[in-house]
Amino acid sequence: MGFGLDFGHKFRQYWLLIISGFIVFYFGFHSFCGERNIYRYFALKKEIAQARQIEAEYALKKETLQRKVQHLSDASLDIDLLDERARVVLNMAADDEFVILDRE
Repeated sequence: MGFGLDFGHKFRQYWLLIISGFIVFYFGFHSFCGERNIYRYFALKKEIAQARQIEAEYALKKETLQRKVQHLSDASLDIDLLDERARVVLNMAADDEFVILDRE
């Protein structure tokens, strides 16, 4: 009977420490082994960095295309660019011309 009373007294004395230990263990375990763990966080950061790099490349391509389209507008029509685009689209050239294709 003395053992049971002693155990109950010690448990009552340390219950907050025991529960806190279980909570720390639970969150610590799931921070490394759970669905949204630390490793996944760093993998997502790497994917975001790659996506931003791709976005920057596409923004540069978009800006280049916008400049080309601007030259084809009614306000500032560039005859040479219009002639070049017509030849590329229609796949035509004069008999005395050489065609050099630049693949972009």
